[in-house]
Amino acid sequence: MGEARLGVDLGRVVVGANRNADGRVFLDDPRRMPLIEGAFEVLPRLVERFNGRAWVISRISEEAEPLSLAWLEHHDFYGRTGIPRDRIRYCRLREEKAPHCAELGITHMIDDRMDVHRAIRDVVPYRYLFGPQEEPAPDWVIPTLTWRDVEEAIGYP
Repeated sequence: MGEARLGVDLGRVVVGANRNADGRVFLDDPRRMPLIEGAFEVLPRLVERFNGRAWVISRISEEAEPLSLAWLEHHDFYGRTGIPRDRIRYCRLREEKAPHCAELGITHMIDDRMDVHRAIRDVVPYRYLFGPQEEPAPDWVIPTLTWRDVEEAIGYP
């Protein structure tokens, strides 16, 4: 397998979403997008465990990409997590995460979407399904409700 390498999704894994009364996500101000509890405590420790071999691999629309980058800057994501700016990979479709994972040699991926895990199933050996889910997780993903669960499940790569 080679060196262990970590991949992390952003939406609903690191960045939460504020919603208005209609259920629409606020995308106008990155400061209004909350942090998922535990992300900035656990993620730096994971980056250290992976000896800095960590990337963000996230699906985002073209119009929302600048807002995501602004959120990362506003929250000092790079300084607080140890993941450098040049390790941010965006794609437009969730299934496009698989080629990124293959190119980077990702061995451990944290994502909240089953469609992503299906796409990376043959590429990434350790898949962590983050957050509460409507359906039970299949046995080929590791369910992790919180960042502390992620840290415990990964252990030491």
